[in-house]
Amino acid sequence: MTHPPTTAPGPGAAPLAPVATGLVPVFVRLKLSLLRNGLRQSGGRRAAYVASAAFALLVAALQLLGLVLLRGEEHAATVSVLLVAVLALGWAVLPLFFPSGDETLDPTRLVMLPLRPRPLVRALLVSSLVGIGPLFTLCLALGTAIAVARGGAAVAVGAVAVPLVLLLCVALARAVAAANIRLLTSRKGRDLAVLSGLVIAVGAQLVNFGAQRIGSSDAGLGELDPAADVVGWIPPASALSAVHETGEARYGIAAAQLALSVVALVLLLRLWQRSLTRLMTTPDGSTLAAAEPSRTRRGGSLAGLLPPGRTGTVMERTLRYVWRDPKTKAAWVTLLAIGLIVPLFNALQGTGSVYIACFAAGMLGIQMYNQFGQDTSAFWMVAMTIASTRDAYDELRGRAYALLVVTLPYAALVTVMTAALLGAWRSLPEALGLTFALLGAMLATGAWASARFPYSIPQEGYKNAAPGQGGLVWISLLGGMLCAAALCAPLIALAIWLHASGHESWSWLLLPVGTGYGAAVTALGLRLAAPRVAARLPEILTAVSRG
Repeated sequence: MTHPPTTAPGPGAAPLAPVATGLVPVFVRLKLSLLRNGLRQSGGRRAAYVASAAFALLVAALQLLGLVLLRGEEHAATVSVLLVAVLALGWAVLPLFFPSGDETLDPTRLVMLPLRPRPLVRALLVSSLVGIGPLFTLCLALGTAIAVARGGAAVAVGAVAVPLVLLLCVALARAVAAANIRLLTSRKGRDLAVLSGLVIAVGAQLVNFGAQRIGSSDAGLGELDPAADVVGWIPPASALSAVHETGEARYGIAAAQLALSVVALVLLLRLWQRSLTRLMTTPDGSTLAAAEPSRTRRGGSLAGLLPPGRTGTVMERTLRYVWRDPKTKAAWVTLLAIGLIVPLFNALQGTGSVYIACFAAGMLGIQMYNQFGQDTSAFWMVAMTIASTRDAYDELRGRAYALLVVTLPYAALVTVMTAALLGAWRSLPEALGLTFALLGAMLATGAWASARFPYSIPQEGYKNAAPGQGGLVWISLLGGMLCAAALCAPLIALAIWLHASGHESWSWLLLPVGTGYGAAVTALGLRLAAPRVAARLPEILTAVSRG
């Protein structure tokens, strides 16, 4: 590989001309070398790459065949335009969640080289076309163009639109990565990779909801026509829409949509170039922080709102863990999203019930289980401060209160939103009472399970327990949830009796009764678990330190 010159050119010479002319093949060879060396690291990584490549190519081939077969159908243009829009959205979002998936996405590795932004953009753009992702995109763009092209003029426009869609997707990913690279390479940015599964889960629920709406509608895919008409003016979908409009002999609209995609590509390349210039000429955050030591954050605002003593201290520590620890934050955000999605989507589909809002309290109550496992080996510092049953009780109470700060208003919000979507306002007090009772029961059983069945949570990877502790996980979660459901049996029986005996007008009593019952059960559970914690500190420390 030829290295660029490090000396400045003479007064009469064109600056860095050899670098500019030979930069594209150098970066293409660099991309190929990175792929080849990455596969040489281990057999497992090589097998995973080959398997993922084969799967991606199989899906691309099937999609290409399906789109070709879609040619001539009434809603072929609608499906194709929306498919290209979703593809572009994936290219824009993917660098935010997987910034380390491609080493060439990080332009800060090149800041020490004497490279100009414009030839660097050109070289990176061409090298970005090497890989499975661009090949998948090319197959999909080609299939959508075949599906909507009618006539020789449309085929000619499609020959321009297909590479334009590919270049727009690649440039969009590069521009997004370059504009956010400082964030993505920081600790907070790396947290986004942990949340990628949440985005996939939410997207799958949205797709499922949309598919059910389309399947139940008499118009079928015609339900998507208004959305396709709007998306058809958004690049890169506008380039594909231009192919369809050309086939319909609407040449003015086609020219405008194609020109819109070209303008979007130019703007993206300019934005990318400006981001590269800023990255290569400005210091990063660590340098600025070192140069300005007087700029410190002001703390203490959270502590002033919490109870005094050990309980408030434990609450503050727990809430800071939730905000700062990537794995804990990912678990919280995932459970918050799932607890909201399941009740609301069932309500939107017309098949839900206001009582399913208790699902949110159940999902968040799980966070009380294995409280000490979240500390891992650092639990020894907590154990050193527990000298009596009272200390253990304050520790558990602080952790339970920290969960209630989030879970109590959240569970109430989900219940209210579910009742609003279903129009079941008369059942709202009853549902809130059952929700609060279930939340209190899960906090109580979670405190006991944390003391009796602790297990280690590895900080690296996606495993939720150390090897050999899977049984403890199942005992803690399943046993605790079954016990929580049993503790709520009196409230459930009361609700059933009120409806069966015709006393539904008194169902509002379940709100104060359920709230008081949940608070009493929580206090009792903490009281019973505290002596167990104080007596088993060495065993808990051993169990949570295995990961």
